[in-house]
Amino acid sequence: MREALRPEPSAFSQALPIVLGYLPVGFAYGVLAVKAGLGLAYTTLMSVLVYAGSAQLIAVNMFGAGAPAVSIVVMTFVVNLRHVLFSAALSPYLKGWSRARLAAFTFELTDESFALHATRFHNRQRDPAKTLGINAFAQASWVTGSVAGALAGGYVPDVKPLGLDFALPAMFAVLLVGQLTSKAHVLAAALGAALTLVLSRTPVASYAVLAGAVVAAAVASRTPWIKTPS
Repeated sequence: MREALRPEPSAFSQALPIVLGYLPVGFAYGVLAVKAGLGLAYTTLMSVLVYAGSAQLIAVNMFGAGAPAVSIVVMTFVVNLRHVLFSAALSPYLKGWSRARLAAFTFELTDESFALHATRFHNRQRDPAKTLGINAFAQASWVTGSVAGALAGGYVPDVKPLGLDFALPAMFAVLLVGQLTSKAHVLAAALGAALTLVLSRTPVASYAVLAGAVVAAAVASRTPWIKTPS
C-alpha cells in the first residue's frame, strides 16, 4: 500500500531557503547596479522585468564598461537559454494549467526555484497556488534585496568584504539536501561534486560544473545496484 502523502508545507516555508539567499545577493546586485550608473528606478525595473540574477550581474558590469545595449540584450538572452530546458523538464507536470498560469510560472522560474519545484513535483506536490506562491515570494525577496542595495549603494564602497557571494552556494546546499531522497541522488551529488572539484583545477575548468553534472547523472542512472525511484 502506498504511504499516505504528508500535507505540503506552506509556500513561504518552502521558499524560505531561496528568500534567504536572494536577499543578500540581490543587495549585492543593487549596490553594483547603482555604482555602474543605473539609478534606483532602473535597478528595480531590471529585477522586476528581467529577474535573472547571473544575467543582471553580468549586464550591470557590461553597462558600467560602456557596452552597447544590443550586446547586453544578446548576452542576457544567451545566458538565460537554459530556462528553455528548465521549462521543458517541468512541462509534463503542468498539463491542464491555463496559459495565464503557465506564463506566470515560467516568467518567475529560476535555477533555484527549478530545483525546488523538480523535487516537489516528483513528490506529487503540485498545488498551483503554492507553486506560484513560491515563485512570488522568491522574486519579491530578490526585488527587495535589489532595492535595499540600490538605496545603500552610496554607503557601501565594496560588497566583497561582506561575503555576500557565499549566500548562493549555501542556498543551493540547502536545496540539495531536500533532493537526496535515494541512493541514486546521493551518488549523483557526491560524484558530481568530486568531478567538478577535480575538473576545476584543469584547463577545462569553465566546463567543470556541466561536465560533472552530466557524468554523475549518467553514472547514477546506470549503476546496477542502485534503483532510482519510479
